Amino acid sequence: MAVPAARRRRGIRRAERLLGVVMLAPALLYIVLLVAVPFLLAVFLSLTNSSAGSLEFSFVGLQNFKNVMASPVFQRALRNTFTFTLISQVTVILLGNVLARALLKRFRGKSLARFLILMPWAAPISLATLGWLWIFDSTFSVINWLLKVAGWLGPGQWYYWLGDPTLGMVAIITVHVWRMLPFSTVILLAGLTSIPNEVHEAADLDGAGPLGKTIWITIPMMLPILTVALLFGVVFTFTDMSVVYLLTRGGPYNSTHVLASLAFQDGVLGGDVGRGASVAIFLLPVLVILAVTMLRVSRRAEVA
Repeated sequence: MAVPAARRRRGIRRAERLLGVVMLAPALLYIVLLVAVPFLLAVFLSLTNSSAGSLEFSFVGLQNFKNVMASPVFQRALRNTFTFTLISQVTVILLGNVLARALLKRFRGKSLARFLILMPWAAPISLATLGWLWIFDSTFSVINWLLKVAGWLGPGQWYYWLGDPTLGMVAIITVHVWRMLPFSTVILLAGLTSIPNEVHEAADLDGAGPLGKTIWITIPMMLPILTVALLFGVVFTFTDMSVVYLLTRGGPYNSTHVLASLAFQDGVLGGDVGRGASVAIFLLPVLVILAVTMLRVSRRAEVA
């Protein structure tokens, strides 16, 4: 009797493994076709002098990387990418934490507030940007009119948001923060609601104040969730070009480009596929190191 039972168990285990492979196969195929293959193709093209409209190419090694690193436009785009990512993600995390804490409270119209907070994430970025283009318009900017009414702008003073390099980056960061804030708020709200009330009650009995509870309870217990939110936000911001392209097209004079928009301009619009590919994957080592570091920090926090 023991032998047939052992065989049945082995058969069940084999069937479970086979079922696992079958269930994972579509996801793995999706990742291979839409992520792995384009990535390997981009690496291959970055080592060639390939151009749009021609099937002829030759290998040039790391020459594309050397050329782009010597370009002032690339250097400006690299600085913009780090500035864009750092400022926007710090702002998103801080504001997301404030909104998440506010949504934990009970107040009238809470459901409507949640709906309005989620609207920027649900709205198509192309349609939303049309509204922001009007807000930052050089003639009809509602921000400028409000500042003028408030007395901030004097006679003859006017902000040309999308025509000035500094103001252009401010506009891009503003729209990106508006777009990413709902995602951060939802993740942080889930993390805050997962902290047991007993922990806060024990801290209250020990005489801990709001700052003490935040430093010694909320942040340590939310560190894994904060890490995931920050990781997704950083990777998404590093690789996103939609806000930049829709608002400024990288202008004026290529001053608001980030690496993703510059890669599109060089590789697709400019036809220099090899150069565009080298710009696109330039930060890949940085992103890999960042992802591995953050995931390790998150894992250690979960174990602790």
